[in-house]
Amino acid sequence: MNNRCINLLIFLILSGVICDAQTPDPIPAHDSLRIVSRLLGETRTINVWTPPGYTQDAEPLPVMYMPDGGIGEDFPHIANTLSALIQSKRIPSMILVGIENTQRRRDLTGPTEVEKDKKIAPVVGGSANFRAFIREELFAEISHRYRITDVRGIIGESAAGLFIVETLLTAPDMFDYYIAMDPSLWWNDHYLVRNANELLSRLPDDQKRLWFAGSDTKDISKYTRALAEILEAGRYEHLKWQYCDEPKEEHSTIYRATKEKALVWMFNP
Repeated sequence: MNNRCINLLIFLILSGVICDAQTPDPIPAHDSLRIVSRLLGETRTINVWTPPGYTQDAEPLPVMYMPDGGIGEDFPHIANTLSALIQSKRIPSMILVGIENTQRRRDLTGPTEVEKDKKIAPVVGGSANFRAFIREELFAEISHRYRITDVRGIIGESAAGLFIVETLLTAPDMFDYYIAMDPSLWWNDHYLVRNANELLSRLPDDQKRLWFAGSDTKDISKYTRALAEILEAGRYEHLKWQYCDEPKEEHSTIYRATKEKALVWMFNP
């Protein structure tokens, strides 16, 4: 190999053009549904994973829902993690329902009065409509197609984590289990944290479970820690919760780094 070729190779390696490719997550066997949503005014793709033995058993199963649930999003690695934990008997069997994104920042954010927030996407603040789609259209479709109980959970990270915390605080009856990694609680001048005491006082009498985590990301960790302090001080007896402070994790790593312990804690009271 001549010097010119060697120099080119070194340039490509240093520039990141040649690097070790991350092994993609295996795509598990699953169903893909298309729901024409009247509430959202669009067609949504829904990916559904059922655990081993589902077709042979007769027992209904709880359902874990997830935003960012596309095949090119977080659905494969969460489905694979559930499969491994179920097979090792660390968590009970459940069905996973992934909601593929169309306009992610529209669906996963609530209203905001902060001008900087409004600039992150052409449309923001649609979380109420997205929640209505899940409650009024998606729940019914999953109930019609699959053998399920009325026990439901939801898992997600970042903006999806924001949506999950907002759902717990504003529509807590929708789910029994809430898992949020690095929720974007800075949204709308950290509205949810500022109003957490009032919103938490409205929780229903039936117990809910919340697991959430914060990485070292500055604009996130300060608010996840603040929410944990509010929960500690308030002693809300109808909410069983766990906060994991993860300063060694980054925003891009925390979902995969904490998903197993979140699920194991959540389903082993």
